[in-house]
Amino acid sequence: MARIEVRKTYKLYVGGAFPRSESGRSYEVADTKGRFLANAALASRKDARDAVVAARKAQPGWAGATAYNRGQVLYRVAEVMEGRRAQFAEDVQRAEGLTTRRAEGAVDAAIDRWVWYAGWSDKLAQVLGGTNPVAGPYFNFSIPEPTGVVAAIAPQDSSLLGLVSVLAPAVVSGNTCVLLAAEERPLPAITLSEVLATSDVPGGVVNILTGRVAEVAPWLASHMDVNALDLAGVDDTALRRELEIAAADNVKRVRRAGHVDWSADPGLERVRCFLETKTVWHPIGV
Repeated sequence: MARIEVRKTYKLYVGGAFPRSESGRSYEVADTKGRFLANAALASRKDARDAVVAARKAQPGWAGATAYNRGQVLYRVAEVMEGRRAQFAEDVQRAEGLTTRRAEGAVDAAIDRWVWYAGWSDKLAQVLGGTNPVAGPYFNFSIPEPTGVVAAIAPQDSSLLGLVSVLAPAVVSGNTCVLLAAEERPLPAITLSEVLATSDVPGGVVNILTGRVAEVAPWLASHMDVNALDLAGVDDTALRRELEIAAADNVKRVRRAGHVDWSADPGLERVRCFLETKTVWHPIGV
């Protein structure tokens, strides 16, 4: 008798756990040739709210960790990604229709990009902060601090390298993140969620949703407990405008979408977008 294949339905990643969508819905993920790959959870408004709650709960502890510790935790993620390199390559190959060689190159670039950001963790204060000259017996310091909870829409055209290039700079400085994976190419993000769950990243620091951008993104943009919004994966001009207007209600920082060469040197621009600068005055001792 012919065997019936078991079709896997992937779940969301929220608060360090893998819950089903509150709505109970899922959608089919196909490769570039339209062949079925898997079922992915179709996140709802309630799922987005749960992810924000988890991110807010985790943010003080993550921001309060030493910069060196955050860097070590993120480096551990890269180690586990390296161990699952073959699976990531398969995911990227099927999602983007690349050759095996190019898919492996994209995975290597994503792992290297994660290591690069991890290495910046304990250097951001020196590079982005400073000591300011003051006409008086005081020290004046500018200190970068995380802005809080960042909601990010992953790029639609780069399922792993673009994903890492949006996620890593958001969390390296102490922010927590709610990430909406690429709508049609979510498998690399799902595999990354499994990596995060088996690494040292505290639950809630990264939360990954799968589903429709037009359905979930407006709830993240209008959520009053989200402090910043990265629109990297919003290609629709009308939707982008709608999200920017919604984000204005609580004066969110908004990183606008635009063409990005994800293979280029990223610099620190994305890190800087989600940092606040605190000025501290301190008297000079005699």
